[in-house]
Amino acid sequence: MVWGTGVAAYVVAVLHRTSFGVAGLDAVHRFDASAGILATFTVLQLLVYAGLQIPVGLLLDRVGARAMVVAGALVMAAGQGLLAVATSVPAAVAARVLVGAGDAMTFISVLSIAVRWFPGRQIPLVTQLTGLLGQLGQVLSAVPLVALLHGPGWTAAFGSAAALGALVGVLALAVLREPPHAPPRPKAPSLRDVGRDLADAWLHPGTRLGLWTHFVTQFSANTFALMWGYPYLVSGQGLSPAAASTLLTVFVLATVVAGPIVGRLVGRYPLRRSRVVLGITAIVVAAWTVTLAWPPPAPGWLLTLLVVCVALGGPGSMVGFDFARTFNPAHRQGTATGIVNVGGFVASLVTILLIGVVLDALSPGKEFTPAAFRAAWTVQALIWAIGVAGVLRTRRLARRVLAAESR
Repeated sequence: MVWGTGVAAYVVAVLHRTSFGVAGLDAVHRFDASAGILATFTVLQLLVYAGLQIPVGLLLDRVGARAMVVAGALVMAAGQGLLAVATSVPAAVAARVLVGAGDAMTFISVLSIAVRWFPGRQIPLVTQLTGLLGQLGQVLSAVPLVALLHGPGWTAAFGSAAALGALVGVLALAVLREPPHAPPRPKAPSLRDVGRDLADAWLHPGTRLGLWTHFVTQFSANTFALMWGYPYLVSGQGLSPAAASTLLTVFVLATVVAGPIVGRLVGRYPLRRSRVVLGITAIVVAAWTVTLAWPPPAPGWLLTLLVVCVALGGPGSMVGFDFARTFNPAHRQGTATGIVNVGGFVASLVTILLIGVVLDALSPGKEFTPAAFRAAWTVQALIWAIGVAGVLRTRRLARRVLAAESR
């Protein structure tokens, strides 16, 4: 029951995280914003999320998961409530910053619930289930939230999301608690210890391999789900809002199916993890290449294939956390995980912003054209090149460390 409540909070957090992506076209007209300005909403949200990972981890050690989950839910609810009534760009930006801050408090806090309540042998499975079930939040943003946007309207849609967030916060306050006879929480490290662990984790090439893995696999999926996927399917490919929502639901289902498969491959072939990462990257690159080469509108089967392939990036990015776990001792795994988690979100925010800049340059007025979207998505090539180079370089360094330690 406790874990289920935590998962419910994470589902709603993913709903909040992805809600602006399905409202992108409506936001253009509501705020009279260009694509570049629109992209800054999500960029700032991701920047806040990534920047708070390590501070939130330290705070979690001090106050526990219950306080963090409740605070995260209420902060996100406040952000969605502000967005519901916002009519100016500054107010909308402030709202998304609040969503990013609350989102940053949620996932690692829910994972800590699993660590406290479940025996060690079950923690990996529960962690996978937490991540997979959380993606149901994207279904909530793609289907009921879109229905509210195109029915009662903007204020009703985001006001409902805010109310759901507040409800989850109250539920977490009522249900979440420490397990009976739980061991005491470890003493929070000093600032000197934090600095030393941060430096040691960063200097180990295995941690940086995890960061580049997260960087190269996650950004395309994040960019698609959080910002530009829904507008691309509607304005760039001519789909109806209902059809676009259906494809976003397929995206989530593909993530849920692919997660255990990727996890099993990594568990069975731990020394071939980087090949899994590069293979997933190659599949995503190939899918985008074929789709962008096809004159729009692309056939439905190709768009479905694209969505399924791009969705592989989410499970692929989890391999980065496995690198952090296996290349770092227990006392600094949290720090290493925070470093890895920054990679994909930094790549995502850069890609989202670049796509917005290209759309502004190539689209007349506020209407995004298929040709503009076709050109804008090609900016991913630069991010893939940087990410693959990072993976190859740090893999070589990590192998040297392993070889030296085995002597």
